[in-house]
Amino acid sequence: MAEAVQVSEERPVLIDDFLENAVEVDVDCIADGETTVIGAIMEHVELAGIHSGDSACTIPAPTLSSAVQEQIRRYTRQLAEALQVCGLMNIQYAVRDGEVFVLEVNPRASRTVPFVSKATGVPLAKLAALVMVGRKLKDLGYTREVKPRHFSVKEAVFPFTRFPGIDIVLSPEMKSTGEVMGLDEHSGGAFLKSQMAAGNTIPRGGNLFLSVRDEDKPALVPLARRLVNLGFTIFATEATSTVLRAHGLASQAIFRVSTGRPNVLDMIREKNVRWLINTPTGGESPMLDEVKMRAEAVIRGIPITTTLNGLEAAINGLEDWAGNGRMEVCSLQEYHRHAPKLKLK
Repeated sequence: MAEAVQVSEERPVLIDDFLENAVEVDVDCIADGETTVIGAIMEHVELAGIHSGDSACTIPAPTLSSAVQEQIRRYTRQLAEALQVCGLMNIQYAVRDGEVFVLEVNPRASRTVPFVSKATGVPLAKLAALVMVGRKLKDLGYTREVKPRHFSVKEAVFPFTRFPGIDIVLSPEMKSTGEVMGLDEHSGGAFLKSQMAAGNTIPRGGNLFLSVRDEDKPALVPLARRLVNLGFTIFATEATSTVLRAHGLASQAIFRVSTGRPNVLDMIREKNVRWLINTPTGGESPMLDEVKMRAEAVIRGIPITTTLNGLEAAINGLEDWAGNGRMEVCSLQEYHRHAPKLKLK
């Protein structure tokens, strides 16, 4: 630090603090200089740190408190007014322990606009175009945020099957090449539908493989118990299996790929596993093992979950469907029957 200051006092040294275990939130809004209306508050399934284009997100936000959502709405209106926005604006927030951080503000349309429009039944792009040529939101009949009675989940689509051997772990670098969405009266059901649409269909039972990093093991235990209750048979690496057994959960321990056989690659090739749950670990050997495992699963078309948040969302959906006995399907028009009547002519 002393040397850096000596080089140039006019060029400051920037120190970043990574915001760990924070929930990321996307907000689309539209403003006309007089009125600002929230299009939707979208809560990401994956934690902040993964590129927003690669994250699944949910409308309405399933876990954010009313107080946090009101604070987000207040910040959004203040930013739209300060930036004199006329048209669409996208803001990305991070929420940790009830505190709201602004990550970035983009006074333009975002990739989430089509998703928000289909989720709420409000054609935001068309409204924004009319606003930008002088129309007012109050004259167009759009002055209040639409809060859907159903849940909508956007999921990214990845090209991994076209690139054998590539690692599929999500990062700040965007990897997706498309998006899909799922709608349901329950957030978990909407998430499972989005996984089906993205080609990552989650099974309702059978053998699954668990391998998570050490810091995720305590949070994994209650999720694993719910998986057992759903009828899954758990196979796991020795370290993960030991933790599960210590908490009274039965699991079959198998070797890591680099330490012996049978291992998960054998299970994949013998079609003895239907779902892989793996959060990335550190270290050269475990990392190489995991890359091989995830790449092999992609080639074989086996669904993979790489975050505990994604695992919890999937379990919520499986429990909803187990209770209902079947998946409910409605048309987009049925979901939009409560959407506002706009004056777009």
